[in-house]
Amino acid sequence: MRLRRYIVAGLLVWIPLGITILLIRFAVDLMDRTLGVIPAKYRPDILLQQIFGTEHPIEIPGLGVILVFLILLLTGVLAANFVGRAFVGGWESLMDRIPVVRSIYSAAKNFAEIVFSDSSNAFKRVLLVEYPRKGIYSLAFQTSSELGEVQGRTGEEVVGCFVPTTPNPTSGFIIIVPRKDAIVLDMDVDEALKMIISLGVVVPTWRKDPNGDLPFEPAPD
Repeated sequence: MRLRRYIVAGLLVWIPLGITILLIRFAVDLMDRTLGVIPAKYRPDILLQQIFGTEHPIEIPGLGVILVFLILLLTGVLAANFVGRAFVGGWESLMDRIPVVRSIYSAAKNFAEIVFSDSSNAFKRVLLVEYPRKGIYSLAFQTSSELGEVQGRTGEEVVGCFVPTTPNPTSGFIIIVPRKDAIVLDMDVDEALKMIISLGVVVPTWRKDPNGDLPFEPAPD
């Protein structure tokens, strides 16, 4: 039993470490491929080969990460000024005229704005909702609180929620629940994602209120 415990302890150390290294290596290799957009004579590996006179190009892992960062930075700077905004507006107008591309581009743009916008409350709050039926609770992320026609037709204040699947939280279901029935949890988004990905095995430590109460707090505005 002790031998088994030691082996399991070793696996718990090496498996997460190995997976992390593999994912980082995959991401770095993927971004290194962006160096291919640079003309051959200007690529760092070719320039280093010419400088040091080696037989083969000198490849330095991670240069693609720097290139991707610079491209994102330059794109952001250009898109933030007047000329850049006009160009982006024209590009989006063009995308909006293409039937199939229009739906994909619009959905991707809206999702990116929700996830990365600092001014949005989407995915900034973890909720507990009764889904798929009363008496069964699921973790959800609040995606919206102003639902227009949906709220008007339901006759009560509702919130939009994304209920992710496990172990792949990138897929899931969009549900609309009454605000009074959505319980706001103390755990942050990262903690909730860990719990979902681990099939509920990794449970975040609850920083309980000093009074020890169990508040049933509806989702705020």
